[in-house]
Amino acid sequence: MVTQEPQECQWFKSSHVKASTTCLKVAKLRSGSEPDEGRVEELAKLAEKKHCVGSYVSVDNLGYGRNFVKSEDQPLDWIDRLTMKAAPAPKRGDKELNVWPQRPPNFRQVIQNYVKEARNVLDELLIALAEALALESHVFLKHFDSNNSEINVRINYYPPCPQPDLALGLTPHTDASALTLFMQFETTGGIQIPEDRKWLTMPWTEDALLVNVGDLLEIMSNGRLKSPWHRVVTQMNVERFSAALFYNPPSWAEIAPESVEDLVPEDGGFKKVVVSDYLQHLYAISPTKEKQAIMYA
Repeated sequence: MVTQEPQECQWFKSSHVKASTTCLKVAKLRSGSEPDEGRVEELAKLAEKKHCVGSYVSVDNLGYGRNFVKSEDQPLDWIDRLTMKAAPAPKRGDKELNVWPQRPPNFRQVIQNYVKEARNVLDELLIALAEALALESHVFLKHFDSNNSEINVRINYYPPCPQPDLALGLTPHTDASALTLFMQFETTGGIQIPEDRKWLTMPWTEDALLVNVGDLLEIMSNGRLKSPWHRVVTQMNVERFSAALFYNPPSWAEIAPESVEDLVPEDGGFKKVVVSDYLQHLYAISPTKEKQAIMYA
């Protein structure tokens, strides 16, 4: 995971991305979520969300509700969430799940503006990561067709939990994406990663964006970039809001690991996979107790 300070852009300054341009883009991303443009909090508490229900059993994973629910006895995550497909735009005749809330009235436009700027930032990140591995600059980006690459946006609301030791906001998982961009609102903390058999809270300042490597980029990088196993914890007297943007190649795209000269992965590396096949596998076996889905590749 990488956090990005909008004003300093320390991560980008150490890469080959033009820092000044990216700083402006990151700042613009955050400006699109100011209170006068429609708050995530308003959406999270609306009764309307109950009419925006998707199946949450398909690879699309859209709508209001929870995923990975396999039995009535399974403990549920302490979260309200709504997931929308922001890209690509539906083609004429396509059946589009109605998950775009009507309130705030400009919610969809704000999200679409955010997605437009976020795509630019993430494309530059893909170039920077490739160059950091001494690869051709577009070896990752070539999989992201601007007309067909997929972007889902998920709004998360974590209510205060009376017994945080008995409930998780999100159970441990890796992201089924290439890159995930997170934004949080007013409160911080919650995301944890394992280290030395303990769960450690990720440092994440309130005004920073956080970028997470997903399983698909781990495959494309042949294991050089790792998708972290992580979870979200609850808090007793604090409610948290966040927005997650998941950036993927088209579902029909075949991704392949890029070899790095003089470096051989300890596990022999990954194989080619079709994005939709990998996602179907991940959803079929999740939730798991350890990082398991990546073994498909």
